[in-house]
Amino acid sequence: MRVLLVEDERRLADAIARGLRREGMAVDLAGDGADALTKSDLVRYDVLVLDRDLPEVHGDDVCRRVRARRPETGIIMLTAAGEVEDLVEGLSLGADDYLAKPFRFAELVARIRALSRRTAPSLPPLLTHGDIELDPARRSVTRGGRPVELARKELAVLETLMAARGATVSAEQLLERVWDEHTDPFTNVVRMTIMTLRRKLGEPAVVETVIGVGYRMA
Repeated sequence: MRVLLVEDERRLADAIARGLRREGMAVDLAGDGADALTKSDLVRYDVLVLDRDLPEVHGDDVCRRVRARRPETGIIMLTAAGEVEDLVEGLSLGADDYLAKPFRFAELVARIRALSRRTAPSLPPLLTHGDIELDPARRSVTRGGRPVELARKELAVLETLMAARGATVSAEQLLERVWDEHTDPFTNVVRMTIMTLRRKLGEPAVVETVIGVGYRMA
């Protein structure tokens, strides 16, 4: 899952981003509304976590413009104001959800995941391919009934490939879906992750390389 967190309080933004990354999400940061609009134009984010009180461009304007340009992106608004009127106004601007500060981190994670499920193509709660089962909610994988211990990025790559339902996913698409903006686009991190994933999943191999195109579940 690719998330853009828009928050001008840097320490808070860094703390939230660290927590979301521990939950297996790829997180980019924007410190003002103008930066948020630039990044949302360049990357197709699953969810935008948007502080309402932003410098440069107000969060309300960011919400309107992202909703117009990227209707598939889920938007959660964060605000220090928790009155019903603020909730109604935020939703009327195009936000899908609204969370008043201070909030519990676990609630934010739950809302991001719920919103991603609503905005993404419909997928079963348990992804399966042959004898491999992946539970996105529990972040767990089994093969032949035995647990497979995967690192966060390995699990995210496998989830992306299984969700593609046999379609080929390019290395560029995997970089966009699994890694964040700080990853060098010319890195071999995708290839190395695929190699480790294959080793951990064991034989027979299920991740196939489509030469010149990408990867798919075989």
